[in-house]
Amino acid sequence: MRHYLLTGILFLSLLLSGCSALLERDYSSVTAHNAVPATEGDPSILRADSYQELVNALVYFVSGGAEEGTVRLYTDTENVETFLSDACLEVVQEDPLGAYCVEFIKYTVDPVVTYSEARVNITYRRTREQVSSIVQATGTTAIRSELEAALTSFAQERVLRISYFEEDEDYIQDLARQAYYDAPACALGMPEVSVSIYPDRGRQRIVEILLHYPLDTGELEQRRDKLAQTLEELSWNLTGQPQLALTSARALLELGGYDPQGGNTVWDLFDAGAANSEGLALAYAALCQRLELPCHVAQGTLAEEPHFWNVVQTEEGWRHLDLSAPENDREDGPLYTDLAFQELGYLWEEGSVPARAEE
Repeated sequence: MRHYLLTGILFLSLLLSGCSALLERDYSSVTAHNAVPATEGDPSILRADSYQELVNALVYFVSGGAEEGTVRLYTDTENVETFLSDACLEVVQEDPLGAYCVEFIKYTVDPVVTYSEARVNITYRRTREQVSSIVQATGTTAIRSELEAALTSFAQERVLRISYFEEDEDYIQDLARQAYYDAPACALGMPEVSVSIYPDRGRQRIVEILLHYPLDTGELEQRRDKLAQTLEELSWNLTGQPQLALTSARALLELGGYDPQGGNTVWDLFDAGAANSEGLALAYAALCQRLELPCHVAQGTLAEEPHFWNVVQTEEGWRHLDLSAPENDREDGPLYTDLAFQELGYLWEEGSVPARAEE
């Protein structure tokens, strides 16, 4: 009996030690390294042991909106003035945030026993609100989404921080134009788009986009809300109708028609009863969006003149539809494939039409 008892105790001891081994896990605690250590806990006094740490300290001040700060330089450089001058110039000209928001950086240097104490004063050309509103965007889709959000709310400014951005101002303006047509119910006049990129080159850059609308914000919001109500009433009567692409087109044309000298927005069609090809295409796209019917605004030429129309999804596939064309009265409907549409004289650049309308 004693033998069995000792054996059981030994087995239990081994089992417990085995469970202990199974329960043991290696772990690590990661603490972010402070590239710009504060001196004695004071965030306005930083220490720098190298040129790069000095640059990091200045960027740290800028990112916090500090107008002044102190950096204690523990370096072997003989010309501290040149050291500081180069660092300030790099932050103002090459760092994305510094290039965007800093006007200039001034400094004074006092030698201490083991270090040089640099007092810096930073003058900004952007407000803290502007800096805090910078949005991180990666890739074309994210940029376009931010532009669409700005256009639908009639925002006058969007500032994006973009990684690996090698495009130019024209690229952003093209994306803004695409975003405008992607939000037809709010397309109440294409704003003038001004683009500035900071710095001129680099892996990360800040893109400032200023939007100047043809009307004041209050008027734009009022028109947008009225259009939303009109489109809601139209869609309510059309929901569930057969051949929705054609039915909605005819319903829209009952409210207004084509005028080559007419306005180029949805508002012009509903308010004045007429619009040019751009206004008609935007109105149809806005109605289709309300009906959840896939549709795009397309742009090209007709008889060598700039012209707009729509590409809409039907039961047969994507089809071209031009509400300004006289054949809209046909019973079989004015829906065309790419080839049939080109035979009528419509031309567009490769890739400019969002969807292919094939047999």
